[in-house]
Amino acid sequence: MLNADEHIVKYSAARRFIIKLAVIAHGYGPSAARLEIYLTQVIEALGYHGVFRSTPSEIIFSFWKEDKMDQIMHMAAVEKGSFNMAKLSRVGELVEFVVKGGVSLHDAYELLDEIEALPNPWGPVAKAVSFIFIGVGFSGLMSGYMMDIYISGLLALIVYINVYFAHEYGGRLFELLPFSSAYIIGIIAAVLKIFMPEINLPVVVISAIILIIPGFTVSAGIVEIVSNHVVSGSANLISGLIYLLKQFFGAWFGIATVGLLWPTSVEVNIVATPSIGIWFFLPLLFIGLGIAYQSLMKDFLWVMICCLVSYLGVLFGNSFEIAYLGTLTGAIVASIFANYWARYFNRPTSIVLVPAITVMVSGSIGFQGLFVAAGGQRDQGLELVLQMFIVALVIAAGLLIANTIVRPKVTL
Repeated sequence: MLNADEHIVKYSAARRFIIKLAVIAHGYGPSAARLEIYLTQVIEALGYHGVFRSTPSEIIFSFWKEDKMDQIMHMAAVEKGSFNMAKLSRVGELVEFVVKGGVSLHDAYELLDEIEALPNPWGPVAKAVSFIFIGVGFSGLMSGYMMDIYISGLLALIVYINVYFAHEYGGRLFELLPFSSAYIIGIIAAVLKIFMPEINLPVVVISAIILIIPGFTVSAGIVEIVSNHVVSGSANLISGLIYLLKQFFGAWFGIATVGLLWPTSVEVNIVATPSIGIWFFLPLLFIGLGIAYQSLMKDFLWVMICCLVSYLGVLFGNSFEIAYLGTLTGAIVASIFANYWARYFNRPTSIVLVPAITVMVSGSIGFQGLFVAAGGQRDQGLELVLQMFIVALVIAAGLLIANTIVRPKVTL
């Protein structure tokens, strides 16, 4: 039986653990809704109560033991991190041990620091390969022209080099990352088009920077707004749109810089990919996403399967020739698969769901729309930008429908 002092110590340790858990997990990419529900479940499993509000820039905590009018409040400033499924998985495993009593709160608090300090399972070389695979895979799906595909892979590697140095040195380099990456790619692509007029300039540019286009951020923001997390959703949506605009202006200014000396064409004339090519480029895209999101090897096959399930769902829905039905069915089947997977393996749903949803996200549509509008086709460009928001709303609807069909396990 705990005495009064021991009760106070345990309550204090639980609060400190939850605060550190939230701050660290926030940096690995879970949505605000998932993080808030997860923290509530964990604090209740520890014998206490809490209410939590998460945004991209801060997390507000409220704790109480029995009397809801006697609360302890805490606010923690956080920074928007990047998806890291390996560390997210390890945090989830640690929390399971804590809840089951296998690890003390004091030890768990220290272990969170150890998880944070762990090296990523995929290093810089593998990350560079992922950029190449995603650039080649996306270009292969958008254009059947092999020169577009080769150039997209090469330019994607250049984007990774810029990303690497921006994260390594931070500061102004990191702030300029969306503009500088797109500007460099715009210049190189425009110069190449002078000597190879047959290349599709928009396809090459979009494929090269596709991994850093904030399509998932825009989609996640709309999903959170629909789920009544208006503050977090609005922040994600606005930050995603601003990032997208920085990339567009970077790419456009890069092309315009070369265009001052030599005129180039930016017409969007996407060529259909031969059916055989699709099944070659899809695995490259899926593998690249798994590496980019730092998925563990034991999860890698399931990430690939969930991505494939999502894509097959899109193909099935599109076969009915009803607008956006493919996106809806893709989101539904991917989410149902992820929910069953999380229940069976007792692991965070995001590990397999986030890469699968990324296959469908709408950022590239918006970027392409800005390209088309800037090229003089304003009506078509604005239609594509509007389509970006519609696709995000359809994805949100698909996730909500799937969670109604199969109740998700509360995970990160």
